[in-house]
Amino acid sequence: MDNLTHSLVGAVMGQAGLKRKTGLAMPALIIGANLPDVDAACFFWLEGTEHLGFRRGITHGPPALVILPLILAGLLWGFDRWQAKRGMRPEKRVTVHFGWLYALSFLGALSHPLLDWMNVYGVRFWEPFAPTWAYGDTLFIVDVWLWALLIVSVWWGYAKEKSGGNQRPIARGAIAIMLGYIALNWTITWMAYQNKGVTAEPYPEQFIASPQPVLSLGRERIARLYDGRWVSSTWEGEDAGYGYRHSAETQCLLPDLSEQSRDNSQLDAFLFWSRAPFGTRAKDGSLVLHDARFYDPRARERFSLALPDVKCEPLPHSSS
Repeated sequence: MDNLTHSLVGAVMGQAGLKRKTGLAMPALIIGANLPDVDAACFFWLEGTEHLGFRRGITHGPPALVILPLILAGLLWGFDRWQAKRGMRPEKRVTVHFGWLYALSFLGALSHPLLDWMNVYGVRFWEPFAPTWAYGDTLFIVDVWLWALLIVSVWWGYAKEKSGGNQRPIARGAIAIMLGYIALNWTITWMAYQNKGVTAEPYPEQFIASPQPVLSLGRERIARLYDGRWVSSTWEGEDAGYGYRHSAETQCLLPDLSEQSRDNSQLDAFLFWSRAPFGTRAKDGSLVLHDARFYDPRARERFSLALPDVKCEPLPHSSS
């Protein structure tokens, strides 16, 4: 999920009562909820599609979820001591307990991969032990309704506390609504997978129910047909049956690219990351790789990789 959602989840957990456990509890929860995204620094040394195969991996796995919160807790504890030595420590701050700082940092960090799992991009929970992607297909990566719920609850709770009231029921109610909203969306996705997006045969060979932005209870139905074509319920192009649409671009037969990927780090990363790879024909007749989850015929450069040395071969039974 986006970092605003992660931060708001950390904040609402604090307002639900956890911030009373120790001084600097809110920074531990909010920063902790964003800790796994330190892997974004990979943009400084990785190029092109290489970051796709690196993100949501090593910093989202068990060792990182133990070590990163420990570092954060140590920094917060040291900051509190540094302020105290210089007479700058706020008088209203309660005693800082390192054990609680670590526990809250860990809880915040743990919420991060759980939320990341809920969209179609996926997460690798068991890195570095197993490089296996897991997908929840439950929420869009930016869910405006979660934003609205969490922003209102955090602001309302803050205002309630400032006026001398109890903010905990507000935060706990928001958490309950959030969990119910997630459960509802998970159920919608589960139901979509029961019939693979269609009501009669032939069923697609592979099917993905992708949550949509704003209309969060809807699902984009993405499918791989028996002839190798990838189709979607939202793409522009010719009708492929059962409400699916075929891309207006020519799709290519996807060859075995394992040999080329050994010498091409961009290709290796793309294939490792891609859940629904398919190819289209470039103007020069070569192959361009895409992923059906993030394909938009109007923005073909997005999440794509050109392979100028690989010829686009037509799919069998393709009308193109």
